[in-house]
Amino acid sequence: MNAAIPKAEELSLPQAFLLLATNDTDGEPELPAYVLRTTLAGAILAELDLLGAISVRGKHVRAIGEAPESEFQHELELIRDKSRHHTPKRWVSMLEGRGEVHRVYERMVALGVVEHVGEKHLGLFKSTRYPEKDHGPEAALLQTIQTALGLRPAGTQPSNATPAGAPPSNAAPAAAPQPGARTTALIALLQAAGLLGRLFPEADQNRARGLVKNHWPSRAVEDELRLIRLGLADAATT
Repeated sequence: MNAAIPKAEELSLPQAFLLLATNDTDGEPELPAYVLRTTLAGAILAELDLLGAISVRGKHVRAIGEAPESEFQHELELIRDKSRHHTPKRWVSMLEGRGEVHRVYERMVALGVVEHVGEKHLGLFKSTRYPEKDHGPEAALLQTIQTALGLRPAGTQPSNATPAGAPPSNAAPAAAPQPGARTTALIALLQAAGLLGRLFPEADQNRARGLVKNHWPSRAVEDELRLIRLGLADAATT
């Protein structure tokens, strides 16, 4: 990997989510636009939460003191400056938008992770895609999540597998290590977007739910997506 390309753990949660939610080859999102935008908004809140910049106090999101400078300083200042506090779901609805998605993609272009490909129609740019330029960060993210979910790489055996010809062992399978907060947050966001099962169809869903049950940004994403889908269903029947 080029030294200028960030390692997987150096990507922000919004960057990591978009990378996993985008087709490597054609650069198109693997999710409907409204799901992509809503989950990205939750990923921004999750990133600020991990940085110690915000927290949920009671029912509302609050800015809590100083935090390291990040690419989401503008969003943090919005939360800090609001005279009226809002719920996590309300902040997800306020932060979601095409502009946020584009900005995070373009940041990854600058880092050399994806490419900006614009398609013209009648001489005008009508669409933009972001195919993968360096697979290293995504491959590392997938491996980290795979380990967190207790999955083994294809073609490998568990560490306590019984060698051929040896008597069977009564030892229990080794437990998967507890993932760090950043990996847990990314798993929660992928699950909220409906992408976790598609990326890891063999994953133990009970384990995944247990890992992410207390992750408030992803719960806010799920609540907002539920409301959007109800609105779409109502519109389709009228």
